[in-house]
Amino acid sequence: MSNHDKAITNTSASPYVKLKSINFGDCKWTSGFWSEKVETAQEKMLPYMGDLLCGDIGHGLNNFKIAAGEKEGEHKGFYWHDGDFFKFMEAKTYIYALSKDESILNELDEYIALIGRAQEEDGYIHTHVQITEGVDRFENRKYHEMYNFGHLFIAASVHNRLTGKNNFLDIAVKQADLLHAYFMPDTKHYQRFGFNQTQIMGLVELYRTVKDEKYLRLAEKFINRRGTYEIKHDSTTEGYPIGDMVQERTPLRESEEAVGHAVLALYYYAGAADVYAETGEKALIDALDKLWENVTDKKMYVTGAVGQAHYGASTSLDMIEEGFIDAYMMPNMTAYNETCANLCNAMFSHRMMGIKEESRYADIIELVLFNSGLSGISLEGKDYFYSNPLRMVNNTRNYDAHADVTESPVRQPYLECFCCPPNLVRTICKSSGWAYNLSENGVAVVLFGGNNLETTMIDGSSLKLSQDTDYPWKGIVKITVDECKDSAFDIKVRIPKWAVGSTLKVNGEDAGVDVNPGTFATITRTWKAGDTIVLDMPMEVTLLEGHDRIEEVRNQLAIKRGPIVYCMETPDLPENTGILDVYLQGNTSFEAVHKPDFLGGVTVVETEVLLRQGKTDDMYQRVTKPVFNSHKTQLVPYYSWSNRGQAEMTVFMPVVW
Repeated sequence: MSNHDKAITNTSASPYVKLKSINFGDCKWTSGFWSEKVETAQEKMLPYMGDLLCGDIGHGLNNFKIAAGEKEGEHKGFYWHDGDFFKFMEAKTYIYALSKDESILNELDEYIALIGRAQEEDGYIHTHVQITEGVDRFENRKYHEMYNFGHLFIAASVHNRLTGKNNFLDIAVKQADLLHAYFMPDTKHYQRFGFNQTQIMGLVELYRTVKDEKYLRLAEKFINRRGTYEIKHDSTTEGYPIGDMVQERTPLRESEEAVGHAVLALYYYAGAADVYAETGEKALIDALDKLWENVTDKKMYVTGAVGQAHYGASTSLDMIEEGFIDAYMMPNMTAYNETCANLCNAMFSHRMMGIKEESRYADIIELVLFNSGLSGISLEGKDYFYSNPLRMVNNTRNYDAHADVTESPVRQPYLECFCCPPNLVRTICKSSGWAYNLSENGVAVVLFGGNNLETTMIDGSSLKLSQDTDYPWKGIVKITVDECKDSAFDIKVRIPKWAVGSTLKVNGEDAGVDVNPGTFATITRTWKAGDTIVLDMPMEVTLLEGHDRIEEVRNQLAIKRGPIVYCMETPDLPENTGILDVYLQGNTSFEAVHKPDFLGGVTVVETEVLLRQGKTDDMYQRVTKPVFNSHKTQLVPYYSWSNRGQAEMTVFMPVVW
């Protein structure tokens, strides 16, 4: 039997996962979209981020130096800054695994040695608490200890799998053992502890790495406790909203609605999916099914983004921040859509796809990757969006309104709250590890892009595939079998939900299988080297309208082509034209045109829009038949907006049929 324990999420021995993760590095992007993004990550995104985090701007490394007694100073950055540094290290580890560049390994060793020196003798490592006078361990969940530990456990597990070294893992194990000592007993003080509960995912990954079941039991314990106590402030909760904000009003197994802070919720659900993958408890998966449906059917934007509001209330009227509000309440201009939350949406879906062996989850992964995830970073790779609205209108918001403004009209070179940039960069760096999964007797093609796969199947036999495509700009994907076993096996090809009318051919002949959008088309046969599969997805420009209950987009349309959502941006309009003056024409043509030298090489959508004249700033005004001037223009991919200076932008536009 083969071993697939070098995966991002190591599900090789998870009894309740049907689609297993491939070893990271078995698939490499070779050309096209994701290949270029990973190259940018290696050459620009990570070096720039390293300069920030290891210098005096980002201060991440300095915090560890101060905690280790090797530098004077006070903690800088938010409470969760350690976790952001661990995500940066995780991203570096993926690039090491792809490039085998020894200098990266040495750099990581230096960080790990420093973190080890900062770690207390009993295993505790959290620089804010260690450095700041008068702050005790586990005094208040707002300090995000659990979040930092979760990212430590994940980054250290990945580092151990991809480098074979134990130095980082040893630090994580020491901290996890301490966590177990504190939190496994049912002490009243710690019953509702954990703010951003990344530790659940982290503990399961640690269990998968070192095979010690106590970490899985502790992960499960954190889930079991949630929602089992009175919702009122105590000494451990002061300073942040409580109740639905942190998913503690309802036990997970009884939850039917995604509530509260969107990052907290989705990391929590992803962690619960990891626990289910090991235990198979029906109540867990039943709840996760309902929660996934609630997120994707009632609270998700067309870009795959989630977390509708910076401030709001849950349906139980708990105050929430950066989170979910009521179903279908989807503002465009004030949409929060934190980059981290969008990425968590993909992480949760990735786990659900493995458990269920269903491709509809992969549609969400892809939607996020190409749209609301990638919009969080500039094309150059050095500027960041924390929030990702669907409409930006100049001079409509005060970006200095309060201390915690994370929205900005243009991407920023540094965000003091630095959780999103390393989260996005590690996702780009690990994307090839999500491209394929292994089924019981075969392989599932999950993401499209020029790549090579060299892996072993579950039964240990060798498998080599190569993918040739100009996706996402063209809809033809050619998969060649380069090496395989002699007996029959499955190749499952994902047919995206949007890809209506797709065809699938093997060696030029109809594959003879059902090709249904939103499912895997499974081709079972005895394959031989040189066999080709060609998936042809029609890439029509499509107009999308929202559900009737999304009041903000009534009689408005969004434009999508393949997996890419488009937007209108003011650089493509006459001077002094506001984005709110643009109307789509329902009866005009929309033409896809590839521009290799524009915005890093994109396909734009050319069309003729109507520009409305004569609106005033009166709140309400009398109207006769409006005057429109037509204007030939282009729409650009949503992820590429705000790369041409400050601009107005909108995804949804009113339509004149």
